[in-house]
Amino acid sequence: MDKKAFLTRWPVIICITLICCLLWGSAFPCIKIGYRLFSIGADSTSSQILFAGMRFLFAGIMAAAAGSAAARRPLIPKKEELPRVCLLSLFQTILQYTFFYIGLSHTTGMKSSIITASNVFLSIIVSALVFRTEKLSAKKLIGCAVGFAGVILVNLAGGSDMSLSFAGEGLIFLSALSHAFSASLTKRFSGSSDPVMLSSWQFIIGGVFMTAVGVLSGGRIGETEAPGIAILLYLAFISAAAFSLWSLLLKYNPVSSVSVFGFMNPVFGVVLSALLLSERSPAGPLRTVLALLLVAAGIITVNAGFKKRESTE
Repeated sequence: MDKKAFLTRWPVIICITLICCLLWGSAFPCIKIGYRLFSIGADSTSSQILFAGMRFLFAGIMAAAAGSAAARRPLIPKKEELPRVCLLSLFQTILQYTFFYIGLSHTTGMKSSIITASNVFLSIIVSALVFRTEKLSAKKLIGCAVGFAGVILVNLAGGSDMSLSFAGEGLIFLSALSHAFSASLTKRFSGSSDPVMLSSWQFIIGGVFMTAVGVLSGGRIGETEAPGIAILLYLAFISAAAFSLWSLLLKYNPVSSVSVFGFMNPVFGVVLSALLLSERSPAGPLRTVLALLLVAAGIITVNAGFKKRESTE
């Protein structure tokens, strides 16, 4: 079985996307833990950017090393591929995570999870209306609405904090918008370039840029011991593994069919934020199960007739 046939099988898509979403969901609490371990305050923007840059530089090195070993050749972009890598890095790493890291420090992990879920809607809209790589149908919009209802259900309850600020929730939304553009760019560029190469080198370029900006703007990383280093390396692993796998799926599947699984990110984020940060979820067992059913229904609705659409999108 060739790679395309394997990566378009539903059991494979479901398995890989859930692994990616579990990893990304764990990033919400781990970033906050990393801030604490490295003594990075909520108002220390330059240090947050420096921390992010270090994470993505290590992630790019990890992904490039693993990809080169798997391919049995160095994964190095060709001269004509460098503009694509740089453009992808701008949206997928530099903009997305500069906004995300700063925004997360000014809001809760749970609220970040809800707003980040909007990247599913945005990815489908950008793919259809900006890049025109697929059609925007009522079925996709209904599926997104149902899935998003599940995300809200598992997060919100009476008396929940509904306050909004540009420095917090506003930047998290801009991060989601940047992610949406990066998904379509990955889909377009992976048609002629190795997706793992694209993922690893855009992380390296973005990581170097963000590290330099963090240092030059006065960012500092506090002294830390083994737990802090472990958190930084784990965050790097999340990016290296999840984005490489996600890019492979985007290469062979419609953006909507892959991106809709992103509704699982907030579900994992809520559960892990509650476990690791004591940010208690207002949802009880019954509401959590109902939320998962709504997310599943949304995913199924968006992907109904997926094999039939493959030949037209």
